[in-house]
Amino acid sequence: MAHIAVIGSGTMGNGIAHLCALKGHEVYLTDTSEQALKKARETIDRNLDRQIAAELITAEEKQKTLSRIHTPTALPDAVAEAMVVIEAATEQQAVKLAIFRDLDRYAPPGAILASNTSSLSITRLAAVTRRPEQVIGMHFMNPVPVMRLVEVINGYSTSQAVTREVCALAEQLGKTPCVVNDYPGFVSNRILMPMINEAVYALFEGVAGVTQIDTVMKLGMAHPMGPLQLADFIGLDVCLSILRILAEGFGQPKYAPCPLLVNMVEAGKLGRKTGEGFYEYRDGAKTLTVSTRFL
Repeated sequence: MAHIAVIGSGTMGNGIAHLCALKGHEVYLTDTSEQALKKARETIDRNLDRQIAAELITAEEKQKTLSRIHTPTALPDAVAEAMVVIEAATEQQAVKLAIFRDLDRYAPPGAILASNTSSLSITRLAAVTRRPEQVIGMHFMNPVPVMRLVEVINGYSTSQAVTREVCALAEQLGKTPCVVNDYPGFVSNRILMPMINEAVYALFEGVAGVTQIDTVMKLGMAHPMGPLQLADFIGLDVCLSILRILAEGFGQPKYAPCPLLVNMVEAGKLGRKTGEGFYEYRDGAKTLTVSTRFL
């Protein structure tokens, strides 16, 4: 099995590490602090226990999975033997560009450098390396162990051989790869974010309330959750950032974020991770009620 390095131990990073280790790979999960890595290991441990409770894996498989996850804090140590590196750091271009410069320096010459970015340009990330043909997008969906899709994004210079290797890895991980090209938002967020933004506009303009908007989309369009609840799940700050990338990349007013969304982010009401967005969250996500500001 391959040595896979995962850069960033947050929600997406620990999910990717969990999945890769469960499927038999040696995983080197790295972050900037021991505390962040400790928290990631605790999260992975809990999520593996959930899989045991659901009879998806055994206790023995859990222990083997944990034994395959290594957590160095030094980037050179994490990527020294990696065949594939998956960057899953915060969705900020400057941060990712700096990471890709370092990955190009420390990762083996033959290593594939993949980004889990949900909207940033793969071509731009590749341009700061000396191996642009080996840089690709590998956009997992949240929660990683559950969602089947991996959006595989070809940058301008990505080689066909690298695309084939990444698709084969995604399939080995039990996912369905879908290959797309590198334009703002790719496919997933180019379609999803305008829908979420339009739902926020419908609320902003008084067309309907939070519950009504989400109910229409759940019952009428068979969505598992409504767009406003989904926005809370993703993070309103993330939604706003992606909409701004779309607006800048295409220069079209239809991508302009709703003023209500902008105000909520500026107020720190970012959704589930802060306890309030369009809904209020108590005891994690166990109790879900419409935020009092929308009643």
